[in-house]
Amino acid sequence: MNYSKEEVMQYVEEEDVKFIRLAFCDVFGRQKNISIMPDELQRAFEHGIAFDASAIKGFGDEANSDLFLHPDPSTLTWLPWRPEHGKVVRMFCSISYPDGTPFECDTRALLMRAISDAKALGYTFSFGAEQEFYLFELDENNEPTRKPYDHAGYMDIAPDDKGENVRREICLTLEQMGIKPESSHHEEGPGQNEIDFRYTEALEAADNVMTFQTVVKTVARRNGLYADFSPKPLGDTPGNGFHINMSVKGAANDDVLYSMTAGILEKAVPMTTFLNPSESSYKRLGRMKAPKYVSWSHENRSQLIRIPAAQNEYRRLELRSPDPSANPYIAFAILIWAALDGITKSAKLPDPLNLNLYKADEESLASVKKLPENLKAAKAASVSDEFILKYIPAPIIYIYCAE
Repeated sequence: MNYSKEEVMQYVEEEDVKFIRLAFCDVFGRQKNISIMPDELQRAFEHGIAFDASAIKGFGDEANSDLFLHPDPSTLTWLPWRPEHGKVVRMFCSISYPDGTPFECDTRALLMRAISDAKALGYTFSFGAEQEFYLFELDENNEPTRKPYDHAGYMDIAPDDKGENVRREICLTLEQMGIKPESSHHEEGPGQNEIDFRYTEALEAADNVMTFQTVVKTVARRNGLYADFSPKPLGDTPGNGFHINMSVKGAANDDVLYSMTAGILEKAVPMTTFLNPSESSYKRLGRMKAPKYVSWSHENRSQLIRIPAAQNEYRRLELRSPDPSANPYIAFAILIWAALDGITKSAKLPDPLNLNLYKADEESLASVKKLPENLKAAKAASVSDEFILKYIPAPIIYIYCAE
């Protein structure tokens, strides 16, 4: 939609908007917001809206609690599940200190810096997100249970797939908000679903991930269900993945897909803390199509990275290790910097590992590097890594890696 400040002001007046949500997220990607009335919108654009950051982990303490939200008018969208009369709209925000200095734990700004670095070198990155989630029933007190909404399997159809109408409502709601889903289907786990998005440039793609989780959780509740994006909701069923499809365009139209992939493979281990930031992330890795080794192939879904068969603008890599507990702004930023590192060094991609890694014998895998096996090992790999220290602000590293 890409509104200007003036167009937002006009939209709010003409469309009977009564509440404006100023949205942001903490360092772990949990969305937060403040609602303001239309009379405060001009002040929000000119000076920002102050909020008490001391209650948000990593955002400050009682002695240094004031931060300011600055709405990005290009992200304006209305919330279709709110009343038609007296609309509610939302804009994503940047965060600053009272003196206007950018706040170092603003992860959306971190991604914007990565995008700027890429453009300075002549490259633009696009992302397509694939996020999985479970639908669980609620109990008599409307609290989540661990009882799946159905027991259908991969790409099953109704009546076995009871989530069909929920996914339909999610997709239609997203379309009303200007986000275009590409496909949706039942996943392998009982009550597990997936909705995929078309490619968009990095910042819009990350914003869409944030919006997607909000819409899924909202629509699920409207249907008397609970949407669970955690990495491993049930111990004996597939975990939830956040598969990231990534492509690059360069001004010279040079083919850098392989050097980009090589750069990401090289940084895969120290990046893991930020792509898999919870203890339960490591209960998913290495099981049921979730990768365990630092390897790549073409069509092999047991690998960390696969490069699907595609031509021209559809050429991409798919990174299969992240899960939905990752902050998409950090995830996309760190992948851009790793890709740029590989591109600028003309990094050579190792030979593909054309094995089914879930069935290969120990001898075949003895020399293959592994992803960290638990969160403690992931933190240890990140906290002193030169690449991480160069690009991720020290306060964010501390929040993620402190014991």
